[in-house]
Amino acid sequence: MKNPKIAEILKQCRKMNHLTIMEVSERLKEYGIFAAPKTIYGWESGQTQPTANTLLVLCSMYHIDDVLNTFGYKKEAAVLMLSSEEKELIRAYRSVPDMHQAVKKLLSI
Repeated sequence: MKNPKIAEILKQCRKMNHLTIMEVSERLKEYGIFAAPKTIYGWESGQTQPTANTLLVLCSMYHIDDVLNTFGYKKEAAVLMLSSEEKELIRAYRSVPDMHQAVKKLLSI
């Protein structure tokens, strides 16, 4: 059974990671996966879906840590998609607890 969320999320995550279809195609070759740009367009439009192996490689490439939740296979709270930059900001914030109050004040939280 096809999961319609896969196409939407793959496209969104590729764009969040500032990758072109051509760059994804080239990076997949490093893993021994040969996918023409037309194939990747098919995945992102929902016409076809990548194999499980290819999907896992794409998830790694797009920094998707929780695959099941991201693609709607867990009945949990809504998935929050973070870019690499946003993840790094969160890591930096967590690493300096003394600055939490200043950040909250800056953001008016």
